[in-house]
Amino acid sequence: MLHSLDNLTTRRKWMGATVLAGGALAATIGGVELLRFRRTAAAEDPFQGGKLVGALMFEDEGRAPLDTLLGDELDGRRFTDLGRLDRDNLATPTDLFYIRTRASHLLDTSRPWSIRVSSPAAVRIRMDELKAQAEPRGLHLMECAGNTRAARFGMISVAAWDGVPLSRCLGRMRLEKAAGILVSGFDRYAAKPLTPSVPGASWIFSRHDIENSGAFLATRMNGEPLTPDHGAPVRLVVPGWYGCACIKWVNMIGPVDEAAEPTSQMQEYAARTHQRGMPARASEYQPATIDPAAMPVRIEKWLVDGRVKFKVVGIVWGGSQPADNLLIRFRPEEPYVPVSRVQPAAHSPWGLWTHVWTPRQPGVYRIRLRLADPSIRTRRLDAGFYVRQVQLDQV
Repeated sequence: MLHSLDNLTTRRKWMGATVLAGGALAATIGGVELLRFRRTAAAEDPFQGGKLVGALMFEDEGRAPLDTLLGDELDGRRFTDLGRLDRDNLATPTDLFYIRTRASHLLDTSRPWSIRVSSPAAVRIRMDELKAQAEPRGLHLMECAGNTRAARFGMISVAAWDGVPLSRCLGRMRLEKAAGILVSGFDRYAAKPLTPSVPGASWIFSRHDIENSGAFLATRMNGEPLTPDHGAPVRLVVPGWYGCACIKWVNMIGPVDEAAEPTSQMQEYAARTHQRGMPARASEYQPATIDPAAMPVRIEKWLVDGRVKFKVVGIVWGGSQPADNLLIRFRPEEPYVPVSRVQPAAHSPWGLWTHVWTPRQPGVYRIRLRLADPSIRTRRLDAGFYVRQVQLDQV
């Protein structure tokens, strides 16, 4: 089924965010190794001289509008329209960045904010101190662990962040020897949620996880102060981890011992972050890291020399190892074939790929990707998590 070209031509907001993020491209990206994308040899554009006539709609997905604020407090959502992405606009504008939970009506930021540190010597970290020490941390991707087909896979975005490494703060807090570090955020709401969301945003990290991920306390996003819905005045960003661990409205940090139980947030997301059941101790939880993944974000219909061709445009992200050789198939009975082109994105945590598709007949197609290297762990790709379906009425 075809839809209009509006989403393919309206990119002004995306371009604005890219300009804001431009200064961050050369910055150190929190010590996390980014994907290294395969550079393909320059080749003639198979769509050169053709005419873009439409785009296919993905089917059997949620009906919620994209790029639109929905609901309130714990029920608040915004799903990002990934179909707007192109190689020159890889950062998401703040007002289009996905939202899993909106700010509470009980949140009062009119008073000076500080983070209470529960340690042998109780102290508070003031916001003016954090802001004075904050520096560009680069572009980082965030994906909700519940980024499903029902959300049209729109709970994933990239922004440029400013902040202070959490490991630097721990030294001041005398928490160097703590077995685990609890980071909590304001999480009380005026209304009971209609969705099965559970209040209690907090996560327990090992010191190694904090240092290895490059976790930082973020104070700015895309060159501007955080918005309330994105965690203002301060949130945690854990590069390479699912968004459920990136606590918003941080107001407390403290040590826990080896026997500490997992938080309600960790328990709620245990299955979605690929834990082995629901461990009894927080120290037994695996890092909530995102494996390499890929999916299509739009399918353009072109008319080239009187023939119909489809350009499949997608994203690839996640993981700390190179994930450069992508394979694609369109039906279960078909073999996987190499993706036509993966565009380099050396300074971005996601990159674009394109594939020339010339289906032979109408029908339903289920687009699935995998990596050519079977040694790289890709749990969601293996499970078909990001499969997207389209229907062709004619070819």
